[in-house]
Amino acid sequence: MDDKEHEVIRLAIAADAPALRNLLYRAYEPIRMLNLKWPAAYVTQDAALANIERNECYVLEKDGSIAATITYSLEGDVRDVTDLPFIKWFAVDPVLQGHRLGARLIRYVEQTILLGKYKWPAVTLATAERHPWLAAMYRRSGYESILEFDSKNGDGNMYLMCKVLNSDRFERYIREHPADLAAIHNRTRLVNENMNQ
Repeated sequence: MDDKEHEVIRLAIAADAPALRNLLYRAYEPIRMLNLKWPAAYVTQDAALANIERNECYVLEKDGSIAATITYSLEGDVRDVTDLPFIKWFAVDPVLQGHRLGARLIRYVEQTILLGKYKWPAVTLATAERHPWLAAMYRRSGYESILEFDSKNGDGNMYLMCKVLNSDRFERYIREHPADLAAIHNRTRLVNENMNQ
């Protein structure tokens, strides 16, 4: 029997807050060990509930239990540099890691929700340079760093990363939003590529 037969992806509801908090707390233990100040790493049940109520928090259930989560933020986390959507609070149950649950969930949100439902041409997320493998994992999934910054909270250098979901729509987006960080980054990348040819 296929593992995916017992998987359901859905929006989280208020009743999911305790399980969501538990999953995030366990999954973000390595983040706490790195002493990174990410809100998801120190989440309370109230914060998990607020995330569900204020954003689109998606969960992947496996055999009736929440196994992974990701949030499409509606709170304007990166609105000062880009209007592109921002995803955060991505986590997979540590005992289920390695089964591609996270990959299936993030792909669903990228393709079905952001590109399909909302017609966004690209998506952003942030991660820390100090984390030993997250930036590399996101790069393998098609994300590219568009900004390196220090939030001055002790986390050190952070990367704002972007993944193009539809190149034709993205080209139109950057033409229509020339001051957007993604457009500026794209123009810089093209100049650098032309100079290296």
